Amino acid sequence: MTEGRSLGRTERIHRTRARAWVLQIQYRWDVSGRQGTLTDALADTLRTRRIAPPRVPYVRTLLRALDEHLPRVDGELQGALENWRLDRLSTVDRAVLRQACAEMLFLEDVPPKVSIQEAIRLAEQYGGPESPRFVNGVLDALFKGLAEAGV
Repeated sequence: MTEGRSLGRTERIHRTRARAWVLQIQYRWDVSGRQGTLTDALADTLRTRRIAPPRVPYVRTLLRALDEHLPRVDGELQGALENWRLDRLSTVDRAVLRQACAEMLFLEDVPPKVSIQEAIRLAEQYGGPESPRFVNGVLDALFKGLAEAGV
């Protein structure tokens, strides 16, 4: 089952756009010194920006997963990185990888291949010229490692 088959077109669009909001919120949180939680950063964002109401639940779900599991997410990503340290990545690439990893590990209704494809799209839109290939490589390695471990 894919996210495309289980969700209607409108819901898929809302999730895609929600992922872009999660990226923006993570970016803001990271560059401002990681004050509070990502859920706090969402509350701040909602005070000053309008996120379409159908997108807010998925934004909240994904940010909550990151708040609750960020050390594990970072550990899994670090294990998938070859010759790179997570803290040396661009803020955008790190945020894209984190949210895709959180989806793959903790959101059962999102197939890993959908998470990877959506992350590549975000990298194309917001990252540098090498970001899409880099994100794809890291997430592919993560996916294979999780599959081998039976996760």
